[in-house]
Amino acid sequence: MPVMPGAEPFTHVGSATGALLCHGFTGSPQSMRPWADYLADAGLSVSLPRLPGHGTTWQDMARTRWEDWYAEVDRAFDELLAHTDEIFAMGLSMGACLALRLAELRGAAVSGLVLVNPSVTGDTPLLALTPVLKLVQPSLKGVGSDIKKEQVSELSYDRTPVKAVDSLRGLWRVTRAQLADVTQPVLVYHSAEDHVVGPASLRVLRAALPGKQLEVRECANSYHVATLDNDAPAIFAGSLEFVRAHSRAWRG
Repeated sequence: MPVMPGAEPFTHVGSATGALLCHGFTGSPQSMRPWADYLADAGLSVSLPRLPGHGTTWQDMARTRWEDWYAEVDRAFDELLAHTDEIFAMGLSMGACLALRLAELRGAAVSGLVLVNPSVTGDTPLLALTPVLKLVQPSLKGVGSDIKKEQVSELSYDRTPVKAVDSLRGLWRVTRAQLADVTQPVLVYHSAEDHVVGPASLRVLRAALPGKQLEVRECANSYHVATLDNDAPAIFAGSLEFVRAHSRAWRG
């Protein structure tokens, strides 16, 4: 399946400190590439995989499940681990959920998490209809490019495959069930105005993670895809400061 120009994965071999970046649902590495470049320029080893079914067609994505998306994150983690001593997981939206799942399953091998508008639950009861809706409605309107900054767009699908939405709900469930296993420090960037992910996800994280473990910073001038929006420079710089504060190499 041909990949959209700009949706290619990205890797950079740098220092022994690594950053694994996970893009969002129906999006592509393009939404995270400026962040990846910033961390690579700072000397980190960086991996930004393209999740299966993403960056091609929504019909292709409809043939994948959350287990496929997580398997690619897990594969990229092992690849990055081969030439680093520590890894920080970072993600946007569903990518943040995948980063949390990685932290749950990999434990101390993940040194910390930086999450941008994390998605771990739905904000509308209508999502409960996806097991039936997917049988009669293949796709819905796309959710990409929720960006406040003018003349900036996200490389994402204009349609959302309902089968994938139904599978995403499964990822949410398993991740929420084990949030107590997340012991790493967590930094969350949260947009004050987000038209894709509502407030319920942040409430879930606040309830599950102790205040001393979780730090939340507001993005006052961005919508959902804050990694391409007005607050992106603050997110990039803050993530690097977070890595330096919690890195064994920097502390050593």
